[in-house]
Amino acid sequence: MATSTDDRIRSMTFSSVYPHYLTKVERKGRTKEELHQVIEWLTGFDEKKIYELMESQVSFAEFFTQAKLNPNAHLIKGLICGYRVEEIENPLSQKVRYLDKLVDELAKGKKLEKILRTT
Repeated sequence: MATSTDDRIRSMTFSSVYPHYLTKVERKGRTKEELHQVIEWLTGFDEKKIYELMESQVSFAEFFTQAKLNPNAHLIKGLICGYRVEEIENPLSQKVRYLDKLVDELAKGKKLEKILRTT
């Protein structure tokens, strides 16, 4: 992934991307609760913390600094935005793409049990 893309991701705020996540999943018949479940699985942030972070306008860099990444996050594999998530070298960009991939899977109708990788 190009450095300029990494820099752009680092400075983007979570609150600027969240509405796009929500629109994407709701348009496909999924719920805000399911989206929050996916975000909580990856980051450890409950709904209250998600709203706090959005209100604080934290960047993705700060968002993932505060996150307690799920130990099974490395099981997230596949293509998102033209990149294979397991091959992204920049740690922050990889975490953001993990989240993108989970939201994408939710929007595509994948069962939550499969999205929230347990093995």
